[in-house]
Amino acid sequence: MKIEHKITDSVLEDLIHRYCRDLTALARENRFDPITGRDAEIEQSILILLQKGRKNVMLQAPAGVGKTALVIGLAQKVAAGSVPDYLQNSRVLEIDLASMSAGTGSVSEFQGRFIPLVKGIAERYHDPKCPKYILFIDEIHTIMPSCDGSAYKGLSEVMKPYLTVGDINIIGATTKDEYRIYVGVDPAMDRRFQKVELAVPDDAATVHILKSIRSGYEAHHGVQITDDICNLIVKLTSEHMRKRNQPDKSIIVMDGAAAKHVLDHGRGGVLTKESVFWIISAETGIHKGAFEG
Repeated sequence: MKIEHKITDSVLEDLIHRYCRDLTALARENRFDPITGRDAEIEQSILILLQKGRKNVMLQAPAGVGKTALVIGLAQKVAAGSVPDYLQNSRVLEIDLASMSAGTGSVSEFQGRFIPLVKGIAERYHDPKCPKYILFIDEIHTIMPSCDGSAYKGLSEVMKPYLTVGDINIIGATTKDEYRIYVGVDPAMDRRFQKVELAVPDDAATVHILKSIRSGYEAHHGVQITDDICNLIVKLTSEHMRKRNQPDKSIIVMDGAAAKHVLDHGRGGVLTKESVFWIISAETGIHKGAFEG
């Protein structure tokens, strides 16, 4: 028997196009750098998504550690077909709440965009002809009623009925503190999620990450990035950018240093220490001569 959907395929696809980023489609186009060092956490997330009951994932980590990168890594596995049958051909969709709220004049108008998207996905959950949809919500604490000042405040109340009956899969991301303050105090939300904690990678792991992704930056900038430069970047960011987390700060410096090299010397050649020193100085306010010893 054919299942009739109240939200038609064309309407749902239009909502996805307007308000989501289809991470699996982008992964199939090789739009992302390879994700490394998060195999255990990705496997843990897949295990949660396969369950019948608490099948929603809550990623917890400080800013810059790689919560979104983990979700991209999951999308890459789906795109490569290296997930269990239940998740084959699933679609990992990052909801862009900023786009969804843009131009709305009231909470009801904003929710009027969100509800059809979630409803359309939920009513396809049990349709064997439809792929599984996995919705990713970054900074998920901002949808909680207690998050004053957030344009998305209270959106969790719209999601709860679908979470209760188990018709959607959600991956949320936030920090431990923000989870405790905003999400953990709501028992109905708290019990629908299983937590996956992401540790800040140490220097050795960060160097490995830089080496794994540098080919994309080399192709973009036309500059060679050596192992020694990767080691130098991680050493300097760990020593002088303590308020920010790896691997994000090292990736930013590698990208910025390559851009500085192109600005000064054009494409071609090997990324120099001087370009790295210049970017670290710009990021920290420390004179670049302090790094040259």
